[in-house]
Amino acid sequence: MGHEVFERIEDASSELADRSAAADELGRLPDDVAKRLKDIGVVRMLQPADFGGYEADPRDFLAAVMDIGHSCPSAGWVAGVVGVHPWELALNEERLQEEVWGDDPDTWVASPYAPCGTATPVDGGYTVEGRWPFSSGTDLCDWVVLGAMVPGGGTDGVPFMVHVMLPRADYEIDADSWKVMGLEGTGSKDVAVRGAFVPSYRTIDATKVMDGRAAAEAGRTEPLYRMPWSTIFPCSVAAGLLGIAEGVLEHALEYQAGRVNAVGVAQVSDPHTRRTLGEAAADLRGARAQLLYDVGELYERLADGYQVTMADRVAIRRDQVRVAWRAVDAADRAFTCCGGNAVRLDKPVQRFWRAMHAGMNHAVFVPGPVYDDAAGMLMGEDPSGPAAVTF
Repeated sequence: MGHEVFERIEDASSELADRSAAADELGRLPDDVAKRLKDIGVVRMLQPADFGGYEADPRDFLAAVMDIGHSCPSAGWVAGVVGVHPWELALNEERLQEEVWGDDPDTWVASPYAPCGTATPVDGGYTVEGRWPFSSGTDLCDWVVLGAMVPGGGTDGVPFMVHVMLPRADYEIDADSWKVMGLEGTGSKDVAVRGAFVPSYRTIDATKVMDGRAAAEAGRTEPLYRMPWSTIFPCSVAAGLLGIAEGVLEHALEYQAGRVNAVGVAQVSDPHTRRTLGEAAADLRGARAQLLYDVGELYERLADGYQVTMADRVAIRRDQVRVAWRAVDAADRAFTCCGGNAVRLDKPVQRFWRAMHAGMNHAVFVPGPVYDDAAGMLMGEDPSGPAAVTF
């Protein structure tokens, strides 16, 4: 892959690695790391060209997120989560895009999308109330996009979900809400909104984002913006996780290359260790390849005018979940064979291992319901289980 950001990532890798511990101690990415990510341009990769973005092949974006995660777990995670928001903002009204990016195309937007609040209809928009956990990178963002349920719903009275966009002055960040055992540097704090007015042009129907109508209504016909939300968002989170898992292996290899175990055996010549690490490397390579293949195949078909089906959306969600679990299993095997000293806090491998397991608690990686609906789809049944709303 030849996108210009990759050379910048390589140039920044040592700096990002050196600042990884500082990010964990601070509980968010330091300002200089955020600036470095902006200089790299990773968060602008899915941003539309008409607002200063690269409008890149999504495979390049996912690979860039993984490569950043090799150096600093928290930086990779934030790059994936914050970096996916420009994709959705491109589907919103142009007036909102101008507000966010007009003066600075490097303006960052936080989330989360979970509908943890309410949006009550009023003249000209909504009054929004609620509290949302897990807003990754939020201290470094000037806007936030939040999921909220509209009580009473539409004409049929059924509640529905909207995504609402608020500027920094309209929401609060709970500075003490991110005390965790991994991914400390992501600063994934709670945000709260207390009765803020959100005009209609800063909102979007979440169902239209999911099923592709939002892109059509916005006139975004490019294949990037015709990708399903259920592909773009979960795969961006998965890319952050995979980069961290690959980092576990890289640091395990570095550590084992110079390690002599308690009975005097050099691990570099131990056949069990070599087999474990070799197998883990193959599994991680396979996980990366599958994620990029699925996204690339659909992206190329969309460029030829293809219409996405529910079967496509379900299959990619299934594979994305499997990719994450396969990667974590492989990295766990690599970490376990490193022995007791690997858990010492001065060993970088433990930081990656902790971050990886913290990341696996993200809701997009819950496997059972996704696999259940995926199998049903293969047997001719439409999704109807708990995961159906995520496709």
